[in-house]
Amino acid sequence: MQTLDRIGQWPVDNASAAVVDDGGRGVAHFGDPQRVYPLASVTKLLCAYAALVAVEEGAIELDQPAGPPGSTVRHLLAHASGLAFGDRVVQAEPGVKRIYSSAGFEVLAEFVEAETGIAFPDYVAEAVFTPLGMADAALVGPAGHGAQASAADLAAFAAELLRPKLISPQTHADATRVQFPGLAGLLPGYGSQRPNDWGLGFEIRDGKNPHWTGAGNSPETYGHFGQSGTFLWVDPQVDAACVVLTDRAFGDWAKPLWPEISDAVLGELRARG
Repeated sequence: MQTLDRIGQWPVDNASAAVVDDGGRGVAHFGDPQRVYPLASVTKLLCAYAALVAVEEGAIELDQPAGPPGSTVRHLLAHASGLAFGDRVVQAEPGVKRIYSSAGFEVLAEFVEAETGIAFPDYVAEAVFTPLGMADAALVGPAGHGAQASAADLAAFAAELLRPKLISPQTHADATRVQFPGLAGLLPGYGSQRPNDWGLGFEIRDGKNPHWTGAGNSPETYGHFGQSGTFLWVDPQVDAACVVLTDRAFGDWAKPLWPEISDAVLGELRARG
């Protein structure tokens, strides 16, 4: 995919990227697909997926109480538990406000660990990394931001999102559609969003503006970006996904370049028909 060559002009030392299409069968790469990068908050996608596998296995339930009083697994996954961003202070009643919370994912990880009897990093590896062949992926820190992986790893994960095998179609549909509709909240790096739509671990693009995806991405696009300079999106309308990993922290440099590369990728995909 020639479009990805534009990433070579970015102000970063290292970058790797992948575009996955054709139901997960087609993969185009830029850079070293095996280079391992810290994922920052893209970690949440992997940990959320492990939690969804736990739901499939019957180890936990989405509407099972977890977290602060009145909160459930669903609330924690959808950033609607009321927990603060970085600590376990309760800032709102569950289901009232979209408070983006890394602490909520740490609570979720502890809950899954307690219910399964398996250390959460091991559970993520057994539930997601190993079956998908994500050889270099590992959860080496907190469940909210502590994973590392290569572009090849995330391309394999993106292929799973396009054609899920580890979870049921119904669970996948729930995970990638808005949970607790209408909640306002702060999208890190982009300010207040009304509504700030989220699925079960997946941010939903909807009509958000400004946003880190492209103007051409459909409202159904879902994914996540990380402060380490990483992102992954899946756009069901083009049946494709895009992964970009860099070694420069997210900042003003990324805000024009990420949407630009996303729109270029979409344009090339659509031109192919």
